[in-house]
Amino acid sequence: MCGDCVEKEYPNRGNICLENGSFLLNFTGCAVCNKRDFMLITNKSFKEEDGEEIVTYDHLCKNCHHVIARHEYTFSIMDEFQEYTMLCLLCGKAEDTISILPDDPRQMTLLF
Repeated sequence: MCGDCVEKEYPNRGNICLENGSFLLNFTGCAVCNKRDFMLITNKSFKEEDGEEIVTYDHLCKNCHHVIARHEYTFSIMDEFQEYTMLCLLCGKAEDTISILPDDPRQMTLLF
């Protein structure tokens, strides 16, 4: 992974968790070949362990195949919520939790 290819390492992306793709706004250009072009996604893997889905892949420079970053995305269901996380030097870090119920219990107001 290469901190010289990105504007900011592990930027905080709030609740934006990407299962695929690249955050090109954070890509300053390849530190090896000095080109700023699209990226390749390689070594994509999907595994499930203990009820958690984990997707990993590498971001590579399209021109010289320099490894820019390793991307990890996870998805799991905990109780009544879907939980997502993302960790990547290029795309950033993020977490999100969404209720699987029609009405999110966190958004309900107490009526007494």
